[in-house]
Amino acid sequence: MLTIGMPAGSLADPKRGGNLIELLHNAGFQTRGYEAGGPSRFATLSSFIGWDGRPQEFGSQLGLNEIDVAIGGDDWIHERVLEFRYEYQREIPLKKVMSLKRGNVRIVGIADAGLGITSVEDYVAGMLKSRGIVRVVSEMPYIALDWLKQLVEKAGLEKTYGKYAVQKYTSPPKIDKGVVIYETWGKTEAKVKNGGADLGIEITQSGSALRNYGLDIVQEIMESETGIWVSPAIYDDPEKKELLDMFLLNLSGALNAEEKVLLLFNVANEKAPLIESYIRENRVFADEPTKNCGDTFSEYSLQVNTADPDNPMPRIRYELAKRGAQNIDTIPLVSSIQSMG
Repeated sequence: MLTIGMPAGSLADPKRGGNLIELLHNAGFQTRGYEAGGPSRFATLSSFIGWDGRPQEFGSQLGLNEIDVAIGGDDWIHERVLEFRYEYQREIPLKKVMSLKRGNVRIVGIADAGLGITSVEDYVAGMLKSRGIVRVVSEMPYIALDWLKQLVEKAGLEKTYGKYAVQKYTSPPKIDKGVVIYETWGKTEAKVKNGGADLGIEITQSGSALRNYGLDIVQEIMESETGIWVSPAIYDDPEKKELLDMFLLNLSGALNAEEKVLLLFNVANEKAPLIESYIRENRVFADEPTKNCGDTFSEYSLQVNTADPDNPMPRIRYELAKRGAQNIDTIPLVSSIQSMG
């Protein structure tokens, strides 16, 4: 059995989250109940178990071998890895085995734009020397802690101000010198804007919401996307490893098929050289064009990338028709597996 962490929330919403349900379906992993909030199950594969959960928790579940595979963002996996490191002095060597090419965001440090911060390192050093404490708010407190510890070390202040405390917003500081990280449940921007903290950590795509609050991005901490994560322990179980390989192979086929179609058309054999010259010179195929020869006509099939700005689909079909292509059919692809590799 392969237990897969199925992310609840926006990723499970068929109208949001990069169409994760559609991606799984195209890969052959039809789900039942997932889009309705669970319980999730895989309709055609009894050896796959869906574990509904929050992406914020999957890193811990992988680290404790409660689940084998997780569909989650790099940011929340990294947050749990850091929590295990700082709170439990334990390393959990989780591995990202596939990008799902969706859910791209940035994790950034933010501050009030009115401060005009040009160097966040100098700002932190100044706050510590003048007040003894820097207050930071974040939904990802251990990413915030890791970031601040690096800033304090770069400023050469770790001996005097190396203490830290991770606590709920807004409780009395547990330390008198160092970094206080307040864990919040959202609206980090408002807390920074209204003076509830000196710095914040926020998830953003364009940064427009931060600018609306009058906040500046003082440093980009990391980029994040949705991917497939596993615990290395899965490689010690040959049967689970086999199921994982099947899962990844079929997902890769669905990902590879995105923005691709199959063009099928017929050409009189005397015009075939014109067609073949055009498609080779313009590289409007994947590996090589497939050709089925008849007595007077040949059928061609081409896998074409519809998002290629150098070869837009309307132009390709037009150029093929000019050179004698007939009955040009455009067939959407849901999966295109290149090889076991």
